[in-house]
Amino acid sequence: MDFREPVLLVGIGGAGARLAAQASNLTGTNWVAISHDSNDLGSENDIKVHTESYVNPSSYLIRAQTQKVMDKIRGRISDYSTVIVFANLAGKAGCAISPLVASAAKEEGKKVLSFALMPFGFEKERIFLSGVSLKRLRTSSDSTIVIDNDAILESNPDLTVSKCYEITNAAVMYVVNSLHTSSISNDINILTTSRDLSDVEASLRDSIKMLYEDAPPNAVKKTMLYVFGTDNVSIGKINSITNTLSDIFNEQNTSVSLATTQGDKSKVVMVTAVQGATKFDSYDPLGTIPQDRTLDWDEPESSIKTGIELYQME
Repeated sequence: MDFREPVLLVGIGGAGARLAAQASNLTGTNWVAISHDSNDLGSENDIKVHTESYVNPSSYLIRAQTQKVMDKIRGRISDYSTVIVFANLAGKAGCAISPLVASAAKEEGKKVLSFALMPFGFEKERIFLSGVSLKRLRTSSDSTIVIDNDAILESNPDLTVSKCYEITNAAVMYVVNSLHTSSISNDINILTTSRDLSDVEASLRDSIKMLYEDAPPNAVKKTMLYVFGTDNVSIGKINSITNTLSDIFNEQNTSVSLATTQGDKSKVVMVTAVQGATKFDSYDPLGTIPQDRTLDWDEPESSIKTGIELYQME
């Protein structure tokens, strides 16, 4: 994906807003937050989705209310050539709003890159909606990078939930900071990493294990390898892990990007473009049905007021 300046970062919901703010501090890029929760917003430029008197609105209601502020959202993105969306699809706001923002940006002719954080496996009630929202987000994005918190927890079962978020969020920042010097595939990409380790080869093994939680080896189309802490990693080690990836994924599908960070820990972050079915396709049981055979695909599901006195639980 080729980026065009200027770039706007859009953080959706609490987690998305925090990522966008962090990325803005890192890169100096403008950002805006969109949410139905005032606690997620902190600037007059942010956009509030009003859910009226509902205490615990569903994603479908939030999406319907977002339709009412779409003109304001389009106004925010109108002066930018590239829109980068950060959305936690384990949260109601991320699931509800992110497909609409990406779709609006695409309709306005913008380049769209989306980062999608997926729920943990034990969050059963969030799996289906996250799968549907991811499918819509991918459709409206030039490139999508998926971060699967469940995969890193599967690879490191002793980690706490907060530590998982800390590790994956840091990996997102590594990639964001390298976007101007590296190329992201125009496909679905899976971001994988590891906890901080003293051995970069062990970090690579954890990253590959995390990848295999989400996609089979034969699904790999291209891998971008980021090696951080290179001041503490020998050239021989870097050459070794590059050769390891080349042997696993095919040499033509592997490229390497090196970045240097301070500290005594080294880490590998992989962004892998995949083709074919992934773990996330199973989140939506109906996802295998082609779009040309799907009714009502153009408009995302939402709760609307019809004026008919039917009880609706939110």
